[in-house]
Parts: sequence; structure tokens; C-alpha cells
Amino acid sequence: MARPSRIIFELYRDLDKKEVQTKKNKYQQFGITVAGGNGKGQELNQLSGPWGICIDNDKSIYIADYENHRVVKWKVNSNTGQIIAGGNGKGNQNNQLNCPTNIIFDKENNSFIISDWVNQRVIRYFDQNKINPQIIISKINCNGLTIDKNGFIYVSDRANNEVRRWKQGATKGELVAGGNGQANDLNQFHQPTYIFLDEDYSLYISDKENHRVMKWKKDAKEGIIVAGGNGEGNSLRQLYYPDGVIVDHLGQIYVADCFNHRVMRWCEGDEEGEVVVGRNGKGNQSNQLDCPMGLSFDNEENLYVADSFNHRIQKYDKL
Repeated sequence: MARPSRIIFELYRDLDKKEVQTKKNKYQQFGITVAGGNGKGQELNQLSGPWGICIDNDKSIYIADYENHRVVKWKVNSNTGQIIAGGNGKGNQNNQLNCPTNIIFDKENNSFIISDWVNQRVIRYFDQNKINPQIIISKINCNGLTIDKNGFIYVSDRANNEVRRWKQGATKGELVAGGNGQANDLNQFHQPTYIFLDEDYSLYISDKENHRVMKWKKDAKEGIIVAGGNGEGNSLRQLYYPDGVIVDHLGQIYVADCFNHRVMRWCEGDEEGEVVVGRNGKGNQSNQLDCPMGLSFDNEENLYVADSFNHRIQKYDKL
């Protein structure tokens, strides 16, 4: 017979879980195109395979415009974007990028940081190019980026199957996840891509080729599977090449399930996720996606999706 303390613990745990289930956000199923959506191209009203995105407090969208080798800013309700980095053809000069994958803000230094993937560098741009850009990390197969409140930068390295934390000015990053070769054990990755850091310094990492999302707590030697991990597929227990990952204020994990053309939501400990948006198969209608990549929330927890192969950013209003 279970001890009373154990019964009480399980009761409160189940009540907490039910409370999260009733409170969790719901979203409009028809997305609004807030950037791009005018076909693939390099005009200021177009995007070409957008990857990472972030949203500022004014709801301006910063987009890693991957195939155009630039980062663009789209102000709210604008019909065109503004180039804020790159846009001078692909290359490795300071005014060039080569397949940027992600962008984050560094509020303390009034700058933004870009993973310049093919150039194998992470580069800092200051307030609209008034100061020359700085290469802050070089010789790294960078994909995902995030920054903590102390200014440490976290970078996923697809080639070395690891995530490292970099102190400002450091020449070598500290290993914080993976680094044990390419495989599917709990201390390994197979092409880690997007990353998210929560308030407890836990990292959520899209383990792309393993079709799962891993959570690595601070100082952990291995991660736990919090989404997917049941092979590639389209059931509610599976992911198919996951990319963008973000976590809301309730701890709900949102995943861009790229090859299933949908965004999934998982609660840690659940065996199944649920489809949040994109439940209508691959396509270019307002209730469809085609290879979603980056995800972001604005300050009202509206959901934004880089709808990569539709060359647009979709906004899904919270209901």
C-alpha cells in the first residue's frame, strides 16, 4: 500500500498537470503573413528560405533570411523589410553573410548576434552598423543561438554534436551539452540545431537527426527526452526533423516539426504531443505550412513561425 505522503504527492502532481492543461494557450488556426509571402526572391518585400526569427517589444520581426544571405527587419504592419546585416551577396567580408541561420538580441550591449553558418562564425552587429561588426566566435559549425542574463552565449555546433557556452571575449567555449560523438544516447546528439534557455538555465535542444528534443538541466551530464524520440514519423508520439524550439511561461514546449509541416506542443513527461498549428498538411494556404523552421513569441505570446519553403513569416494570434 502506498504511503499517505506519496498519495498526496501524486494527487497534487495530477492537479498541477490538469491546471496546466486547462490554462495552456490556444491559437487561431489561420495564420497572418507578417513578412514575405510574395514568392521566393530578394526584393525587400520577399524572403528566400527564412530560418531563425526573433521579435522585439515593438513586435518588429528580425529574420535570418537564409538563402538571401542577409538579416532583415520587418516593422509591424509593414509591407517591406529593411536589411540590417548582409545583403551584399554571399561572402565572408564584414558586410557579408553566407547562409545565416539564427539571430538573437544582446540588450546589454545594444547589439544583435548572428550565426553565420557557412562562414563558420558567430558575428555581432551593433546598432544598425554604426560600429563595425565583430566576429566573436570563429571556426564553429554554428546553428542555434541563445544568450543568458549574464551575457554568456550558447551555440549549437552541428559538426561536433555539442552545445557550448561562451563568455564574452573567450577564445574557447565551455561544453554544456553533448560532445560525446554522434549517436542517440542521452549524452549524445545527431545534429543539434535550435536551442532555448529557460529561467533555470535548462537548455532545450532540437536533436534534428534523432527526431527528438532534449532538455539538459544546468550542469547535467546527459539530457532527457521531452519531445519525440520514437523515430521519424507523423504520429503524436513522433517528430520528423524538428527545428525551432521555444518554451512558454507554463513550461509548455513548442517544436517546429519541419518535415511534418506543423508546430507541436509537448508537456514534459507526456508520451504524446499535440498539434498547435499546421494540422492541414503541406501547402501554402493560411492554415498550412511548408517546412517550418524558427519559432518565436511576442510579448503577448502570439506565435510566429518561419514558414521556410513558403518564404514567409506567419503569425498566429493567441485566442
